Amino acid sequence: MKLTLALATAFAAIGTANAQDLRPLCPDRPGLDTPACTVDPGHLVAEMGAIDWSLDRDAGQRSDSFTFGDMLLRYGVADHAEVQLGWTALGTVRTHDRTTGAVTHDSGTGDITLAVRRNLSHPDGSGFAAAVMPYATLPVGGATIGAGDWGAGLIVPLSYSLTDKLGLSLTPEIDAAVDQDRHGRHLAYGSAIGLTAALTQTVSSAFELQAVRDRDPAGHATQALASLSVAWQPKSNLQLDMGAVAGLNHASPDVELYMGIARRF
Repeated sequence: MKLTLALATAFAAIGTANAQDLRPLCPDRPGLDTPACTVDPGHLVAEMGAIDWSLDRDAGQRSDSFTFGDMLLRYGVADHAEVQLGWTALGTVRTHDRTTGAVTHDSGTGDITLAVRRNLSHPDGSGFAAAVMPYATLPVGGATIGAGDWGAGLIVPLSYSLTDKLGLSLTPEIDAAVDQDRHGRHLAYGSAIGLTAALTQTVSSAFELQAVRDRDPAGHATQALASLSVAWQPKSNLQLDMGAVAGLNHASPDVELYMGIARRF
């Protein structure tokens, strides 16, 4: 936790690129949807989840999961394209067996995600913006939060500005998700849809819904989530955010709370 706070403080203190002539800052975080915007060529957007907590309960056990230092680096390689590198520095899981009373603790690092986002319309995210984003995950993480095998998928971010303060977003995706037994892949698909609102010149909010169908050989399930998030951009190159996610059915985690930061260089 101390390391995460130190990283976040250093993150915000580092000097950034001159915002003149740059597009409005458009981070991936917070929320469930993925934006269609891309980073300006030659610039870097670094995003970090300072802390993320999720709770999953059923009749037999309670599981509390924490992640710290959930990093995403996005670099603009062309006017309409960026490359991405994601990695989670630390994840911990506390499991309480309601039947026996036993409590276990596990921790480890996460997998690496590589992605390319190619914008097809309005790279600044204005008007009608569309993009395609293939990605792959590399199984470098531990057993606690790592998947155990490689995965891949395609995300298609879409957004439309209804007014200068309201916007719609849609993020369909299809994935070769890693099997629950950590060997092999299966089909998963779904989408998030959201309504974004500019509350002030520096504060925005989003309400989103997401449904994902997972066809794991161990058992098919559909996860349904609702999300509310708020982002504050006190400077043109800095954003602070927080959000909450609620599970809408038994196949989904009960609740998730998080906060983070994004910085453009």
